[in-house]
Amino acid sequence: MLAILQAAGWPIWLLLIASIVALALIIERLIYLRRTKILPKQLLTEVIRVYQNCQVTPDIINKLETNSPLGAVLAAALRNIDAPRDVMKESIEEAGRGVAHVLERFLTTLGTIASLAPLMGLFGTVVGMIEIFGAQNASGTNPAQLAHGISVALYNTGFGLAIAMPALVFYRHFRALVDSFIIDMEGQAVKFVDVVHGARK
Repeated sequence: MLAILQAAGWPIWLLLIASIVALALIIERLIYLRRTKILPKQLLTEVIRVYQNCQVTPDIINKLETNSPLGAVLAAALRNIDAPRDVMKESIEEAGRGVAHVLERFLTTLGTIASLAPLMGLFGTVVGMIEIFGAQNASGTNPAQLAHGISVALYNTGFGLAIAMPALVFYRHFRALVDSFIIDMEGQAVKFVDVVHGARK
C-alpha cells in the first residue's frame, strides 16, 4: 500500500484525507439515521394517550423533545395544544425545519467530497502529465521520471473515481432517507393535530 502511495505522488494525500473524512461521515450517518432512533414506533400512540388523559406537563414536553426528532416535532404541537389549528401547524412546521436541518447535517460535506474527488484525481493527473513532459530533455527521455509521471497520472485518476462513486451513492441514499423521514414525521404530526382538533368539535 505504501508503495502505491509513493508511486501516486504527493497529490494522493489530498485524496486520502478526503476518503478518510468521507468514510467517517458515512459511518456517523449510518449510525445516526436509523428509523428506530428518528421515528420511534409507539411514540405517536403514547403522546395521544398522554394528551387524552390530560397528563401534559412541561416536564413531559421537555422529555419528549429530547426523545427523538419525531419527539421534538410532537413536543412543538403539545406546547401549542390550546392554540388554533393554524398556529399549531405552524409551530410543527417550524420544529420540522429545525429537525430537517439536524437530519441533513454533514450531507453537504459528503456531497462536496463526491463532487470534488474526481477533480482532485484530475489535478493529480495534470501533475503526472507535467512530470511526463519534464522527463523530456535535450539528451532524451528519463525512463524513471517518465514511469513515475505515468503512475502519478493514473493512480490519482483511479483513486479520485474510487472515492467519488461510493461517496455519491451514500449521499443520494442519505438524502432519500432524510426525505422519507421528514414525510413520515409530517404525516404523524398531522394525525396528532387531527386528534386534538377532532376532540374539540
